[in-house]
Amino acid sequence: MDDPGSAESTPEPQPGLRALLPTRAFLSTRKGQLLVAESVLSFLTFLCYIFSSDAAFMTVPLIEFLLVLFFFYAYLMKLNQKFKGIHWPLWDFVRCGTAAIVYFAISIAVVSKDSSRASKAAAVFGFVATIAHALDAYLVFNDLALFLRGEDSSAAPETRKEEGDDSESDSNSD
Repeated sequence: MDDPGSAESTPEPQPGLRALLPTRAFLSTRKGQLLVAESVLSFLTFLCYIFSSDAAFMTVPLIEFLLVLFFFYAYLMKLNQKFKGIHWPLWDFVRCGTAAIVYFAISIAVVSKDSSRASKAAAVFGFVATIAHALDAYLVFNDLALFLRGEDSSAAPETRKEEGDDSESDSNSD
């Protein structure tokens, strides 16, 4: 009889909690790196607001942290490909854009009033999070613009190249 614990049998990858861990392929993409940076910055900002005298501002980083985690695992599990009825880039743009604006506003409010060191640290993390979210919103907006023009973002350079080749061939035939 085969012993399941014998050294001869090759272990198969076990589904379970390992399926929830991000893959290296996703983490090496620009979107994966931005989502990791946004989640870390949101969590650090949340922790700083907890330890500060401005605890009223801790709601924004907490909600943004949870939204970033949702989008992180949605893109990781490829839910954007499974649920075609939801326009994922649009919702991602709304999330990034509003987060950048709100982080900027609360960071300005915290810096402008006389606060504790933890509040000032939270404001610094908030400004950095503003930059990260604004960059993500800009990149998502570029993808949205290509989509709205009817172009595919992965085939955009090839399409432009083909159009350029056709115009050159027309001018050469004259």
